[in-house]
Amino acid sequence: MRSTSEHRIIFFLVASAVVFLPCLSEAQESENFFTLQKSLAEAMEKSYKVHAREEGIDQANSARKQARADFLPKFLTSYGYVRLNEPGLRVSPISGAAGAGSQDLYSWTTTIRQPLFTGFALLSNYRLAELGIDQSQLEMDLEKLDLGLQVKQAYFNVLAADKGVAVGQKDVESRRSNAEVARNFYNVGMIPINDLLKAEVELANSEQNLARAMSAAQVTRSAFNTLLIRPINKPVELEDILTYIPEKGTYEGYLERALSDRPEIKLLDVNMLQIDQQIRLAKSKYYPEASLEYQYIKEGDSPAVDGGNPSLEPNSWQVVARLNWTFWEWGKTYYAGREQESRKRQLVQTKLDVENGIGLDVKQAMLDLAVTEKNVPTTIKAVQQAEENLRVNEERYKAQVTTITEVLDAQTLLTQARVNYYRALYDNNLGKARLDRAIGTY
Repeated sequence: MRSTSEHRIIFFLVASAVVFLPCLSEAQESENFFTLQKSLAEAMEKSYKVHAREEGIDQANSARKQARADFLPKFLTSYGYVRLNEPGLRVSPISGAAGAGSQDLYSWTTTIRQPLFTGFALLSNYRLAELGIDQSQLEMDLEKLDLGLQVKQAYFNVLAADKGVAVGQKDVESRRSNAEVARNFYNVGMIPINDLLKAEVELANSEQNLARAMSAAQVTRSAFNTLLIRPINKPVELEDILTYIPEKGTYEGYLERALSDRPEIKLLDVNMLQIDQQIRLAKSKYYPEASLEYQYIKEGDSPAVDGGNPSLEPNSWQVVARLNWTFWEWGKTYYAGREQESRKRQLVQTKLDVENGIGLDVKQAMLDLAVTEKNVPTTIKAVQQAEENLRVNEERYKAQVTTITEVLDAQTLLTQARVNYYRALYDNNLGKARLDRAIGTY
């Protein structure tokens, strides 16, 4: 027999299982259950493409810091050695002093160089780097916008596929019932064999359609999991969305929002500012460049660079102000500016074309949405009529005042009406998602 302590251990394990297993089950269910907002949030958080765009922003920040460093002084050092063909009179390449000495000359120079004026080139490069950050951020916004639409499409595809399975199951149940009724009628000699065969063939077709619908539901789940960077076969349960709220916006209002919010337009605006800086950068060659240098110099006839010869200065320094100006390059600077000005004019035309295309996107999305809004009420009515039609034909068939063909046709009409209803409902939600994308939101 078990001891009291063994009984206590068993009781503790059973009690723990009772307490924690439901919690574990709820956690797993919560992990696999998604609302539309949760789906969007998880996709944005895990997407490889979004992470790649984030790296682009980090790169742009690093480029800005590089451009900022160009404003600051640079510290350089160099160590040199000169071997003369023979000892005797020589002139130091550093100090210019002449004297007799050995054949060896060592020098060590430390330089601090500060740019003073570069024709606004440094300012233009820094501003270009800042605009590069804006460009990278807008590219990520555009990536998220496209990803948002893809997630919504995948979400509603799963819901539509699930409804296809549910409709298929109802269709199989109804046709199985019809086949059973037909078999009973045939057994008592009330209908010919052809009617029974027709009912059984329709049942077999319905079962095949259900199998295809179930396969499609699995495919849509795999696509959904792929977008959310989840294991492809992981279970998915989605919150159903059966709401139908007609849109009341106007084309002018949507277009105004689109031209204001679409990342494509904002990107072109940033590109315009970049071109302005490129023009300024190209024209900076018209100006001279000024810099200031401080040099600390050590010379010697040994590797220790500590003098050793009267003609050499062990320690010296000098301050050098430099002014460089390339004043003639056969029109190179002029044509560089012309090139960038032409690119700006090209960009203006591109922006006008994009604005035109956005107007068409908004109009197309509104028209598609309007079609789905008209279809939802009509499909609801069609389902109600098809259900009544099937009920009447089944009653008439049981009373043997109609044929099995009428019942089977009525069942086909009802199945198609249900499919059309759910398709119209989810197409309406997808239409709203496409309109959101057209105006620059998700």
